[in-house]
Amino acid sequence: MKLENRYLSGPVEEDLSDKMVFVGGPRQVGKTTLARDCVASKYKSTYYTWDKIDQRQKALKGEWNPDAELILLDEFHKYPEWKSWIKGEYDVYKNKYRFLLTGSARLNIYRKGGDSLQGRYHYYTLHPFTYAEINDFKPQVQPGQELSFREKGTGLDALMTYGGFPEPFIKQEARFLRRWNNEQVERLFKEDVRELTSIKDIGSLTLLANLLPGKVASILSINSLANDLQVNFRTVSNWLDVFETFYYCFRVAPYQSKMIASVRKEKKLYLWNWTWLVEEGPKLENLVALHLLKYCDYLYDYEGWKVSLYYLRDSTGREVDFLVTLNQEPWFAVEVKTKETKLSGNLIYFKEKLGIPYCYQIVHCPVEDFIKGGIRVMPVEKFLTALV
Repeated sequence: MKLENRYLSGPVEEDLSDKMVFVGGPRQVGKTTLARDCVASKYKSTYYTWDKIDQRQKALKGEWNPDAELILLDEFHKYPEWKSWIKGEYDVYKNKYRFLLTGSARLNIYRKGGDSLQGRYHYYTLHPFTYAEINDFKPQVQPGQELSFREKGTGLDALMTYGGFPEPFIKQEARFLRRWNNEQVERLFKEDVRELTSIKDIGSLTLLANLLPGKVASILSINSLANDLQVNFRTVSNWLDVFETFYYCFRVAPYQSKMIASVRKEKKLYLWNWTWLVEEGPKLENLVALHLLKYCDYLYDYEGWKVSLYYLRDSTGREVDFLVTLNQEPWFAVEVKTKETKLSGNLIYFKEKLGIPYCYQIVHCPVEDFIKGGIRVMPVEKFLTALV
């Protein structure tokens, strides 16, 4: 597979004519490749990276190439005053240059709370490869309506084994994957955490990272992690926020409704790189979780729809893996199974209690696609064709 285009190439190029564009995402997910190979090839562009001192100095002084149409800025979120700096440059040169910034989750932090850049940029999260993208299936989005499926493509086994990050997926070699995983985590601690946070106890933070794969697809108890690490609740909570900031993991909250006795605080944990997982069940659920998160991010970032990802759980312990909402109202629910084709009683229950329009039980084994009681049972491969 050749990395010639990404699912965000068109949206980013389109939005550059309107405002600055920021692209955040995990390390080595392809942000720089998207910017330089997929987008910048359409313009006369100049690339500046924070890691090259001469390029960094030119950019911070505002010494731009007069012949360029597009300015690419990579990792400039490492500059403490980057927001006010880029705001000033954009306000001066917005009629001459297009600005595209790429970097880690540090860019994403400023979507929360006050933002001096408000109204000057569009933000995208670049996700790893997913099933629809590797098969070049373009999204047919009709928010609130039933998902539109295609016939199954290829490559799910490779995604399960090698993950969605471009290098190991394209290489598809076990030794390369092991080394790549180790190096990615080492860079997370040595570069991102040490450079951009005040955390000193890197040893305990590393232990936490090692514990998290065993917590995937289950309710995450911060108290339990704090006891394991012999630190306080707030410390672990802050560390988890850091891991989310740098795209090591993400958490899914329970959906709240007066129609069910919802649990209120317990979140479920997933990793951006599911290849750290061994067991098929959690690994499959993690893969589906990231596919759904990518779908929700795309609909929000590009289409502007208020789409969110939750799971369902009530005080009696009934649980369904995922619920996607539109304007906080249920749109569709997903229950992930490795082999079970018998209808999930929990899915039936929540469908009736919440009036969920569309429900899917997706199975990771050969199964006939059928609908029973308003619930569609189908292969994972076919379900994933409807996403991004």
